[in-house]
Amino acid sequence: MTVKTVKEAKAQAKRLADAMARAGTPVALSKAYELNAQAAGYADWNTMVAALKRPEAQGLALGDTVRGRYLGHPVSGRIHALRRKGEAHVDIEIALDEPVDVVESAAFSSLRRRVRATIGADGRSIGRRSDGVAHLELD
Repeated sequence: MTVKTVKEAKAQAKRLADAMARAGTPVALSKAYELNAQAAGYADWNTMVAALKRPEAQGLALGDTVRGRYLGHPVSGRIHALRRKGEAHVDIEIALDEPVDVVESAAFSSLRRRVRATIGADGRSIGRRSDGVAHLELD
């Protein structure tokens, strides 16, 4: 069985520890974690957890070039930070190639060189403007 989440991996390790205890070869749960990770092809438990938490499952990786729209303005840049947020979302920070003005007023402007958002698998942020358009939309 291939696990996709840390929760599934922990449950699988617990089942392994229970099965080994029933077979007369009890092991500590921490050892079952390590054995589970090695059986899945990882060097150790920490490596497996890091791989399962990596947001690359959505096709994103640090340093990737991305394009899209931020607050309705076209933007491009490189992914500066990524962090999985639950099963279906990723926190992303993009270092922009060109600053974007986040104010629509003619009286003043506010330029940003980096933007952050929590996005879903569709590449759209969960945050919305008052007109319902996503703050960030990746192409």
